Amino acid sequence: MVRCFLIHTVCPVSALSPGESRVLYSRVFGPDEGVLCDQDPELSPEERRLLQKEKVAVVARQVRSAVSLSREASDRQLVEVMPGDEALALQEADSGVVRLRARDPFSEEMSALWLGVQSLGFTLVCEPHENLLLAEGTLRNLTRHCLEHLHMLGQGSEVLLRSNRIDALLSRLLPHGQLLFLNHRFAQSLEKEVAAYMAK
Repeated sequence: MVRCFLIHTVCPVSALSPGESRVLYSRVFGPDEGVLCDQDPELSPEERRLLQKEKVAVVARQVRSAVSLSREASDRQLVEVMPGDEALALQEADSGVVRLRARDPFSEEMSALWLGVQSLGFTLVCEPHENLLLAEGTLRNLTRHCLEHLHMLGQGSEVLLRSNRIDALLSRLLPHGQLLFLNHRFAQSLEKEVAAYMAK
């Protein structure tokens, strides 16, 4: 099962300190207490929400660090992609997996699959026994739809204002955090459904 999906920055942003990453969108699957918060009856709902937010931020920072290391190691220059060239940006994306040890930040070990597209990071946090090839395919599909339909690479992209559209994508491509095995026919019908919704 996928525990959470997040979109965050992976490049320096003027408003942030050098090692910081800003979480632009996050979605947790399953009950919050069991997923990201240790069972602690002492915590108020607001404290639980803040703890969940901090744990998601820890994942974003770890992925940002992995993206930076990957880009330094490859010594490849980032080419600025114009709106309309989302497919090229996705082809050029850096990708990888980060193993999240138990208690750093989750109570059990997890895997974080990531794609670094320009200044954005797309991350799926999965349980350790999850099929990582299937998760990677799902992450690439989600990222492609986000880039193509929500135009996230353009100047002044308003990711935060489009969260309802990202929620709709997740409900179709990753229902309740479950990875879907898609045959060709089902994948085509899902593509049509997503395109019809995004065209509204």
